[in-house]
Amino acid sequence: MDHRLSRRSVLAGGLAAAGAAVSSRFAFGVPPIARTGKAKFKFSLAAYSYRDLLSGKNATLKLEDFVRDCAAMGLEGTELTSYYFPKEVTPAYLRSLKKLCFELGLDVSGTAVGNDFGHPAGPKRDEQIALVKKWVDYSEILGAPVIRVFAGHAKPGTSPEESHRLMVAGLEECCDYAGQHGVFLALENHGGPTATAEGLLAFVKDVNSPWFAVNLDSGNFNTEDIYGDLAKIAPYSVNAQIKVAVRGADKQKRPSDFPLLAKILRDAGYRGYVVLEFEEPGDPRVECPKFIDQIRAAFA
Repeated sequence: MDHRLSRRSVLAGGLAAAGAAVSSRFAFGVPPIARTGKAKFKFSLAAYSYRDLLSGKNATLKLEDFVRDCAAMGLEGTELTSYYFPKEVTPAYLRSLKKLCFELGLDVSGTAVGNDFGHPAGPKRDEQIALVKKWVDYSEILGAPVIRVFAGHAKPGTSPEESHRLMVAGLEECCDYAGQHGVFLALENHGGPTATAEGLLAFVKDVNSPWFAVNLDSGNFNTEDIYGDLAKIAPYSVNAQIKVAVRGADKQKRPSDFPLLAKILRDAGYRGYVVLEFEEPGDPRVECPKFIDQIRAAFA
C-alpha cells in the first residue's frame, strides 16, 4: 500500500491518513504533543535570514539590529541563531539582549545550534555535547523555550545502526540536561538521517525524553510528496520554520504553498511560533517584511 500523501489528499484531511500510515510502522517514544484549544500561531524571524549581514566580510549589522528589525516588522518573536553571537558570550551580554527584546515587546522564540551527534566516543563527540549543553544554559538566561538541533551525519566506518544509536544517545543526554533547565530540544528535518519523514520519525520513536520534539522545516524535505511528509511530522512539532521556496525530488525550486502549510499545522492543532527562515536572493531587510505579511495572511 502506498501511504504517500499528495497535495490533494492533505487538503482533503490527509493528516489523519499520514498518522495512520506512520503509526502502522512505528511505536513512538515521544507521543504527539497534547494541546487544547484551537490552533494558534505567533510569528518570528530566524536570524539566519540575515546571515550575510550578521557575519562574514560584508557584515554590517549586529544581533541587536536584527532584533530591532523584528520589532519593526510587528513580529511577536525573534529567533537568535547561535552563529551570530559574539565569540565570547557572557551572561551579561545575554541579559542585555533579553532586556532589549523585552523592551521591544518580543519573545525570544528560540535559538539554534549546528551540532553533530554522529561522532563516536571521543573528544569530538564530547565537544558537540558540551556545545548543546552550553546553549541550554544560554537559552535559559535568554528565556528561549526551545533550541533547534540536528542529529548529525554518519561517520566513515560506522554502520547506519550504530550512527543512529550514537545520535539517539546524544539527543537523550542533552535532552536530560535541557529538561533540568526548562528548555526543549527540537530536532530539525535537515538532511542525512532526517532527510525523510520516516528518518526523522525514527528518532521520535527511539528518543526517550519529555523534552524532545521536532522542528518542522518546510523547505528541507526534497521528496516526492513534500507536504504529505510535513503532515506526518507536524503532530510532534514545537517549532515551525517556514521557507519561501521548496524543492521536490526533481530538484526544481517552486514557491511554498503558505495556505497549505497553514492547513497542515492547523490540522495538527499546532500552537506556537511560525518562524520565517529566508534563504533566497535579495536584501532580507526588504524581502522579509513582504513574506512575513504573506505568511500572516495565509495563517490568519
